[in-house]
Amino acid sequence: MSIYRNAVWLMKGLQEYTKCGYEAAAKHFVPADLEVNLSGRSFLITGANSGIGKATAQEIANRGGTVHMVCRNKGRADAAKDEIVERSKNENVHVHIVDMSSIRQVWEFAQSFSQNNTVHVLINNAGCMVNQRELTEESLEKNFATNTLGMYVLTSALIPALKKAEDPRVVTVSSGGMLTQKLNVDDLQVEKGTFDGTMVYAQNKRQQVILTERWASQHKDVHFSSMHPGWADTPAVQSSMPSFHAKMQSRLRTEAMGADTVVWLAASLPASKQPSGLFFQDRKAVATHLPLASSRSTAQEEEKLVAALEELALKFKP
Repeated sequence: MSIYRNAVWLMKGLQEYTKCGYEAAAKHFVPADLEVNLSGRSFLITGANSGIGKATAQEIANRGGTVHMVCRNKGRADAAKDEIVERSKNENVHVHIVDMSSIRQVWEFAQSFSQNNTVHVLINNAGCMVNQRELTEESLEKNFATNTLGMYVLTSALIPALKKAEDPRVVTVSSGGMLTQKLNVDDLQVEKGTFDGTMVYAQNKRQQVILTERWASQHKDVHFSSMHPGWADTPAVQSSMPSFHAKMQSRLRTEAMGADTVVWLAASLPASKQPSGLFFQDRKAVATHLPLASSRSTAQEEEKLVAALEELALKFKP
């Protein structure tokens, strides 16, 4: 990450990504956008038992949507489901136990789910930030497996099912941190140099934005978007970035604020009228690169990323 990118991004974040930034943007929101009845529509949300994923699931359930919570921990998932049902009075909330870092599990789930359920909207929210290099049981770097490869497999596998639904959408919860990163296709699993979990996470989030753009160009009948939720006070931020959380706690957004644009992209009519493949912040499409940041990748680099992901995905396909 260049010193320039880091400095510009931090200034931008302090102005836009905080609670105050959200409150300023929200003055221009149209409340009617989310006055919608989602009865009859099915939403699959990964990482839905806490943080932004749970807040998103709650808002979808409140509006009558069928919610499929994809979670790793059954105890936490069941507790979150019970809370969502109690608050929404919506019984159409279902739990699926899947470890998104296990690529074989993701394949098996996607194949089974698409055979037995309808899906209108996929919300790729699950993510992790492991601060020391750690390998999964499939010998994959854990951040990459969860944030990029697992998301790639789930989305790719569900695209045929999404195309059968009315108004299908894919929303990927990325991060403004990706603005600090230029795609690096030569070390996807961080086998060289010093391991910095924050930078690895940001690189994964850059990969998600690129994948969203490519899917949008390839699958015109599905609406794809990625987004930045801002700096929100979530359990993941507390555990993965304790010093940042301690310094910024009073300025962080609530989980509901972080989820607002996710819900807007997943459920509102105005969002569906936006061009597919864009990156959003506070219900507005925003740039995917900082000015003069030299963070753009070539078409060849992006093709190399997809080829590497496809090779790894097929390696673990049942």
